[in-house]
Amino acid sequence: MMMTYSQVIQPAKSDTLKNLLWPGLLIACVLVAYIPTVMGLIDGPWQTEQEGHGPLIIAACLWLVWQSRASLQTVKIAPAPVSGWAALLFGLTLLFLARLQQGLVTFETFSIIPVIVGCILIVAGWPALRVLAFPIVFLLFAVPMPDWIVDAATVPLKVFISNMVTRILYAAGYPIAQNGVMIMIGSYQLLVKDACSGMNSIFALSAIGVFYAYAFRWSEKIRSFILLASIIPITIAANFIRVLALVLIAYYGGPDVLEGTVHDLTGISLFVVALVLLFLLDAALGLCVAAFGRFRRQTAPNGGVS
Repeated sequence: MMMTYSQVIQPAKSDTLKNLLWPGLLIACVLVAYIPTVMGLIDGPWQTEQEGHGPLIIAACLWLVWQSRASLQTVKIAPAPVSGWAALLFGLTLLFLARLQQGLVTFETFSIIPVIVGCILIVAGWPALRVLAFPIVFLLFAVPMPDWIVDAATVPLKVFISNMVTRILYAAGYPIAQNGVMIMIGSYQLLVKDACSGMNSIFALSAIGVFYAYAFRWSEKIRSFILLASIIPITIAANFIRVLALVLIAYYGGPDVLEGTVHDLTGISLFVVALVLLFLLDAALGLCVAAFGRFRRQTAPNGGVS
């Protein structure tokens, strides 16, 4: 009995649709469950300078998943329903409790990570989860930081930067003094605000540094580690430059000049300076790696010229 081409492929199509139905329903349910969370982030944390990078983190995660498509096509599908349902139920329970209490946006947003892990384990298993491990972990940068952590880190940073600026300008001969986060220069008093602590830039620059190290430098482990370890010192250095510039502007032009556009421009400049410093460090590390490679080739037993 002869069969047409359409008759041959019809069962394959049916099996494919059947296999995609359950994962599709699972993903659709998760998306619907987190619509209120996304709307709350849009109306709240994502409008702030501190957490405004959240949508970019999600876009970067989607790009990383897309870049992993070749590995996902070859991965062995081995569902792990027990572990998957455990992770999924944990995430949904965390979501329920966070919404029940209200205001726990950190835990509500974080809950999507175990939910995603659970869905992947249920549908595809541990091999697929290993391929997608970094994009999932990278989503942590989109989770708003708790206020108590931000406050605990902000005050010491403000005091440290105020101390450094005061010492540098005092050594340079400026009439300057300091009381905590209050800087007195000439006849003016300047308060170092939370935005000048560098915490906002630390969050965003850390995300950029981790993404850059993973996407472009992951094969060079030591270079990646140095880049990641340098993020916080670079951010503090860039913020020190910002506060120093603001104090000098106030001294020569009066504190009224700092209001509005000038203050915002220095904030943007801070981030640009931090990025430039990070890329300059990466370039310097690249030169060091190249020089070390040439040195090893020249000193190798068979590397000399006879």
